[in-house]
Amino acid sequence: MLHISKGTAIAVTDLLRRCCAASVYCWLTKLNALSETQMSGYAGVLDQKNTLVPALYSIIQDPDSELLEPVCHQLFELYRSSEDCLRRFTLQFLPELLWVYLRRDRHSSGCIEALLLGIYNLEIVDKDGNGKLFSFLIPSLSKPSIYHEPSSLGSMALTEGALCQHDLIRVIYSGLHPQRETFTAQNRFEVLCFLMLCYNSLVVYMPHSSHRAVCRMSSRLCVSGFPRQQLKAWTTPCMRVLLEPQFMVQMLAAVYHAIYNGEWDAGREALDDILYRAQLELYSEPLLLGNAMKSSLPGSAPDGSQGRKVLQVEVTSSIRRISRCTITAASIRRLRWKREDADQLSREEDSSGLNDADEGFSSGASSSSQPSGVRGRKSRPSARRTSSTSLDCRAGLGSGAEARRYSILSLQEQHLPEETELLSPGKQSRSPSFNMQIISQV
Repeated sequence: MLHISKGTAIAVTDLLRRCCAASVYCWLTKLNALSETQMSGYAGVLDQKNTLVPALYSIIQDPDSELLEPVCHQLFELYRSSEDCLRRFTLQFLPELLWVYLRRDRHSSGCIEALLLGIYNLEIVDKDGNGKLFSFLIPSLSKPSIYHEPSSLGSMALTEGALCQHDLIRVIYSGLHPQRETFTAQNRFEVLCFLMLCYNSLVVYMPHSSHRAVCRMSSRLCVSGFPRQQLKAWTTPCMRVLLEPQFMVQMLAAVYHAIYNGEWDAGREALDDILYRAQLELYSEPLLLGNAMKSSLPGSAPDGSQGRKVLQVEVTSSIRRISRCTITAASIRRLRWKREDADQLSREEDSSGLNDADEGFSSGASSSSQPSGVRGRKSRPSARRTSSTSLDCRAGLGSGAEARRYSILSLQEQHLPEETELLSPGKQSRSPSFNMQIISQV
């Protein structure tokens, strides 16, 4: 086994620190020489610098580094730009900046405090300098998503209250946040919670180094100054850091994403440490969310835990799960059509009953008016009764009231759609004008 003396380790550490400082110094010099028009093209080149990000982490972690102040200033200038890539580049260092700020003396981290306040003041206003009103939608189980389908949840009672809540969109608004010029004991975690909320909104764009940093920050903030710190690999003495429950909830959101995106071990350790601190502080919200996350985790690391996007979602077709009893617009139209057909048939039966009441002229007139060559099927029998009623009137009626009654029925039935009849050769159906002539004669 290779043994390294303490003096050699110090020399190697000092050499690495100097290399990181030289790399960061070259980066700062190059950025200062770029104009505003060249800065937009530099955003694509910045992601290709693999040695720059570890060097910047080394500068941020070193309390005695002379480059810490110019680095914080340059990170703020990148965040002020209109390029999203440059803004995300600065935001990836937020977990490490929060850890360094909370564990150090407030007077020795003035540049980090200024950077955090600058990011906060930029995020709470829009491009015109007006305060932002943040909003988000509460998801509804009645709407399908990539995580669930309403039909897979079983049958839900179709009540009046459920129908009223079906298309209701619930929106929660947050803001307006006030400008902050300095940190105080009252507004410190209000600002830090908002910064973590901004980080979580873009956590999908963060690299693996930022995911490791947020897990490391969560573990150290939660166990520093407690007996559990003695079980950690890092034994640097740290004072106990005051935490608020809302800030711990934001840490849990970031850790949960890191667990399923390549940081299984570090994320599980951070989750246990957050639950440990929440139990000691008796914080209900972190306990509820943390235990729910822990219960939902699988027993072992999922496949591809060293890579990204290992949260597998089963996408199933919703067409096969539609119930036959589902109430839709089409089913309502079909039901209305059936009722209209039933009402029409009942009215036609009533009118046919009136014709059958007088057998003396109805049967003879019907037989004489019915074409002998009819072979087709008629969907509406009212057209056949039109001619029979007219012929009955021509044959002579006993009273004038009955004649008027049957003439009115004939006029009403003429408004129905004309239907084709299959007649034998040499025979034609009587036209409505012929019926009107008969009525006028009567």
